[in-house]
Amino acid sequence: MAHSSTHRPLRPLGALSLGTAFLVALTGCTSSRTTAASGGPTITVGTTDQVTSLDPAGAWDAGSGTIESEVYATLLSVRNGATEVSPDLATGIELTGPKQYTVTLRKGLKFANGHQLTSSDVKFSFDRTLKIADENGPSSLLYNLASVAAPSPTTVVFTLKSANDTLFPQVLSTAAGYVVDEQTFPADKILDDKAIVTAKPWNGPYGVTDYDKNSLVSFTENSAYGGQLGTPKTKNIQLKYYTDASNLKLDVQQGTVDAVYRTLTTADLDDLAKKKDIKVHTGSGNGIRYIVFDLQTQPYGTKTKDADKTKALAVRQAVADSVDRAQLAQQVYKNSYQPLYSSVPDGLTGATDSFKSLYGDKKGGPDKTVAAARLKAAKVTTPVTLNLQYNSDHYGSSSADEYALVKTQLEATGLFKVNLQSTEWTQYGKDRVKHLYPLYQLGWYADYLDADNYLSPFYSANSWVANGYDDPAVRSLIQKEETETDAAKRAELLKQAQDKAAAQVPLLPLLQGSTAIVTRTDVGGVPDALTSAYTFRWAGLSTK
Repeated sequence: MAHSSTHRPLRPLGALSLGTAFLVALTGCTSSRTTAASGGPTITVGTTDQVTSLDPAGAWDAGSGTIESEVYATLLSVRNGATEVSPDLATGIELTGPKQYTVTLRKGLKFANGHQLTSSDVKFSFDRTLKIADENGPSSLLYNLASVAAPSPTTVVFTLKSANDTLFPQVLSTAAGYVVDEQTFPADKILDDKAIVTAKPWNGPYGVTDYDKNSLVSFTENSAYGGQLGTPKTKNIQLKYYTDASNLKLDVQQGTVDAVYRTLTTADLDDLAKKKDIKVHTGSGNGIRYIVFDLQTQPYGTKTKDADKTKALAVRQAVADSVDRAQLAQQVYKNSYQPLYSSVPDGLTGATDSFKSLYGDKKGGPDKTVAAARLKAAKVTTPVTLNLQYNSDHYGSSSADEYALVKTQLEATGLFKVNLQSTEWTQYGKDRVKHLYPLYQLGWYADYLDADNYLSPFYSANSWVANGYDDPAVRSLIQKEETETDAAKRAELLKQAQDKAAAQVPLLPLLQGSTAIVTRTDVGGVPDALTSAYTFRWAGLSTK
């Protein structure tokens, strides 16, 4: 990576100890691997996830990201197995002013459709994401971007709002940094998936050849890709979608699926690990699971007929007093997940267990007496009705057990009556941003391994969570930590932001850990895929 004399070193990504991630390698299965029409074997990847959109401006979820990370490229990216960003479509990045980064593109870049990829496409991509600002898209990651200029075909200049932003190069490696073809995508609206596939605007390692949304997608090597990941080890990939994890498990056992990414249940993983022809590998995980309170529609929310901020806060705090994270981790996930007491996972620099000292027994456990006293002080009539939404096709079928236990825990206090409902992910994402769910489940995988990526998407103005929370004091602390270069001072700002947010409980952290990848042993390269990314890339997968 190029550096100028004024360039500040990129902040190193923190090492994580975020629970257990499972990599299951299968042996002894009879392979049903096919040979693609384009020649060579095809690796089939199975998933229970769903795609929201193939347009990078309109999706920021693992299901969409699994495809997008293969067919679109970024200026900077993280190599499999690495922790720091390095040039991908770019050849280097320089801090050419306190608020200015200059990126130089590789020469001769093209999209799969033959269109030239220049700085104009880069400027278009970032301008477009900010203009559309889709509620389910990644535009909030560009919180500090003021403008983009393209002074030459291979030069891009990013001007920031605040100086000394050493996180910005990492932002360029995220879903907000995908470069799209300005001759294909409209500047002011999301493009339909079928139109995208027809136009072939691919600039990543793979391109889509056949597309049946949330059923079966076929990929082949994109020879136009000129980034750092190089030529895929396997030319042809299929992505097969399942509505039931048990069917996915069965196909893995029968050898009709070569790899699995999201989501087998903990019980399925335990069962597979006991078989003599299966080996379980472990790695780090950066996923978190939490409950969001919609501040407009929760009990006593700002848009309800009996709106009362004091009572609304008391309800949120009493829920925080009542959940038993350790029980959730043990009974539902067999401790492959661990209790989480902040939106920032334990193991990241700056992580603070704010919820542990504020709620329940002040040691991490629940306390219904504390919850009851809190509600009584706010003159809240009990039991309080909570309408709680969860999703099982995106976060795994174990979500049903997880939220059934949450319901049991809350109702056991005598303070709450919980109405539990589930919705498919493709509808879930639309409904939650319309404030249709008073309380609802979400999860998170890091775009980059820094505490900020677990704060700004949740607590900044116009956050991705979109639950109506916006506290000026918390927002100010986040803005300060994003540009603070002194490590000790930044850690204190991060702590203060977590403490202030926890006191208001706009979301309730529950668990941290783990991700799962399943492969046959005649598929190589998967250990490198357990990286910091919230999706895994299959460009490194190969047949042995």
